[in-house]
Amino acid sequence: MAGAAGGRETRRVALVVSCEHGGNRVPAPYRSLFEGAAGALESHRGYDAGALEVARALASAGRAPLVAARTTRLLVDLNRSLHHPKLYSELSRGLAGEQKQRLLARHYLPHRARVESLVADGVSRGCFVLHVASHSFTPVLGGRERRADVALLYDPRRASEKAFADAWLDALAEASPGWRLRRNFPYRGTADGLTTHLRRRFDERQYAGLELEVSQRLVGSADWPGTVRALAASLTRVLAARGAASLLAQGSGNRRRWPRPSSGQRPSARSIKQRSKDSR
Repeated sequence: MAGAAGGRETRRVALVVSCEHGGNRVPAPYRSLFEGAAGALESHRGYDAGALEVARALASAGRAPLVAARTTRLLVDLNRSLHHPKLYSELSRGLAGEQKQRLLARHYLPHRARVESLVADGVSRGCFVLHVASHSFTPVLGGRERRADVALLYDPRRASEKAFADAWLDALAEASPGWRLRRNFPYRGTADGLTTHLRRRFDERQYAGLELEVSQRLVGSADWPGTVRALAASLTRVLAARGAASLLAQGSGNRRRWPRPSSGQRPSARSIKQRSKDSR
């Protein structure tokens, strides 16, 4: 949590970390639905490989609460709204209405309610809440390479989110100059999801929701532990910048650059690509 700097900043930033697709566990009552589906469970459709490890590192480095789900997204997708047609996969869509209600009550609603409660608690304490949701993506989809290593999803209409994304991308570029960095890729930051839901409840002077997307190309590589450490360190470096809380809280009035915590070489503008037209 970022706090006062030199006595001139009174507001604090409360960091909340979540991971909606952290595992591919199938609860016992639903295992019959997944007979013969081992391949799907182990794939990017079943869970976001590496996302839980990154989420734990972010929460630990930022001394923040972590809300993580380990149940497979093929049962119910915690990053979809209740009305979304892909809330259930083809494996669970055929459940009876009563079964779906029990599923939501046990696995979906508690996760989303917990994240929302932590955000509300931070706001009630006068903090600006920064919510980071950890995800990962398959590097090839439908035969097409997704040319990115790390990306941030956010709402570009929210100045606080754009300012923080700018600063975090700068820090990521300095942490690992070889990474291909993108904005709102491979999905739109405004697409249906938990951060989009929370933006409807909390305005931009209270809340910023960013999704961190890491290519599964990096997961399990020889340097994966170093990658995880670099991701966590880059976040805490940005949060440690003098004036961070005030700049976030300025909301739509904010048009200044993020304060840099230390001198360093500026990242190449070419390394940070603009938003993709892809959608979830």
